[in-house]
Amino acid sequence: MSTAIKIENVSKQYRLGVISTGTLSHDLNRWWTTKILRKEDPYLKIGSVNDRSQKADSEYVWALKDINMEIEQGDVVGIIGKNGAGKSTLLKLLSRVTKPTTGSIKYKGRIASLLEVGTGFHPEMTGRENIYMNGAIMGMTKQEITRKLDEIVDFSGCERYIDTPVKRYSSGMTVRLGFAIAAHLDPEILVVDEVLAVGDAEFQKKAIGKMQDVSRGEGRTVLFVSHNMASIRKLCKTGYVLKNGSVEFSGQIDDVVDFYMHECVPPTLECAVADMPRTEKCTGKIHFTNIQFLDENNVYIDPHCGRFLRIRLFFNVTEDVVNNCYLSIGVNDNFDSRVLSFQSQMKDSSFSFEKGEHCIDCDIPKLPLTEGSYKIGLWASVDSECADYVYYTIPMTVVNDDFFNTGRVIPSHLAGKVVLCDHFWRLNK
Repeated sequence: MSTAIKIENVSKQYRLGVISTGTLSHDLNRWWTTKILRKEDPYLKIGSVNDRSQKADSEYVWALKDINMEIEQGDVVGIIGKNGAGKSTLLKLLSRVTKPTTGSIKYKGRIASLLEVGTGFHPEMTGRENIYMNGAIMGMTKQEITRKLDEIVDFSGCERYIDTPVKRYSSGMTVRLGFAIAAHLDPEILVVDEVLAVGDAEFQKKAIGKMQDVSRGEGRTVLFVSHNMASIRKLCKTGYVLKNGSVEFSGQIDDVVDFYMHECVPPTLECAVADMPRTEKCTGKIHFTNIQFLDENNVYIDPHCGRFLRIRLFFNVTEDVVNNCYLSIGVNDNFDSRVLSFQSQMKDSSFSFEKGEHCIDCDIPKLPLTEGSYKIGLWASVDSECADYVYYTIPMTVVNDDFFNTGRVIPSHLAGKVVLCDHFWRLNK
C-alpha cells in the first residue's frame, strides 16, 4: 500500500499577540538573514513550548514542533488531544491554509478540508454557487460537479435553501453543506476537524457512515479530529495524540484513546473518606478510609459510561470479624435519588476480617450510568448491625462514551437521568 501523506520534521512557529513578526526590524532581520545571507532563520532558535496553561517566557511559541507522520492510502487516522495541542494547526498545514515554518509535507492526490464552520464558502453566494466554486478550487470541471450536484444536495438536506445565499444559513446547515461538498467531490484525502459536533445527531450518523464508505469502499484517506472518543474508536484504525504541539503517542486507535484518557486527562486519583460525617448509629467495628476508581489493570481512571469500572474500598477493622459481614455501595444522582446499588448480601458474599487495614474491590463489567455527576454512599454491617455508614457525599463524575458500541455517545438530554442496559430489537414476522 502506498503512502498518502508523509510529514517530516514539521514545525510551526507563531509570535504571540501580533501578525507576522510584529515589527519592521524583526521582518527585515529575518529577510536579510534568510534571503541575502542564506542562513537559518534567527527566530527558529527561540520560542516556548505551546502550553496554553502556562505563562509565556518568550514572545514566540511553537504551535507544532518536530512532527513526523506517515499515513498510508485508505487509512483512517484519528488526531486527538486537548484544546490548544496543535490539532487544527496541523490540519491547516495539510490543507495548505498556512505553511510550515520548518519541515516538509508530501501527499498524493487532492485534499478536501472541512476545518471550521463556513470554511471555503462565500457568504454572498448561494449554496449551489458555492458547490461549483469549491469544486473548481479542487480542480474539477463544471461537468464533473454537475454530475455530483444532486447527490451533494440530497446528502446535505439543504435542498430548500440551495439557491439562498449562504450567509442566511444556520451553522448546522453550513456544516451539512460543507461536509457534503468535501465528501462527494472525489478527494483522495479528506480532512475533517471538530465541526461535525455542530450538526445534529442524524447528520453526525450520516457523516460518520459516509467517512467509513469513503475510506473502506473507495480507498480514500481520512484524517479526523474530534473530542468524541466514541466516534474516534468507531471510525479510525490508527491515531496520534498531540500534546503541547508534539506527538505524544501513536498506534492502534484503542491504544491511542486509552493513552489519551489516562495520560492527558488525569483522573481524580482517590477520595479520602475517613473524616467524612457518619451516622450516630454506627458501631465503628469497620471504618471506611478511602475509595479509588480503577480499570482492569488497576490504573486510576474517571468512570466511563459502558466501560469496566473497579471501585476499590479501603477500611480499618477495629476487632476481628467472623462471617456475617456485608458491604454495600450506593449511587445517587444530583437530585439525591438512588440510581444504583451494589450489595454483597444480594450476591451472597459474606466476609471475615482480622483486626487491621484491608481493601476490597467491587468490579462492574459495564457501568450503566450516563454522563454526569453522582454521589456515592458506603455501608458496612457486622452481625446485622450497622458498622459504618458514609452518607452520599463521595463525588463521582462519569464520562460519556459509547455504551452500545455503535459509534455514538449517549445524547446529552439523557445525561444523569437514566440508567442504561443492553437490549435487542427483533422484528416478528
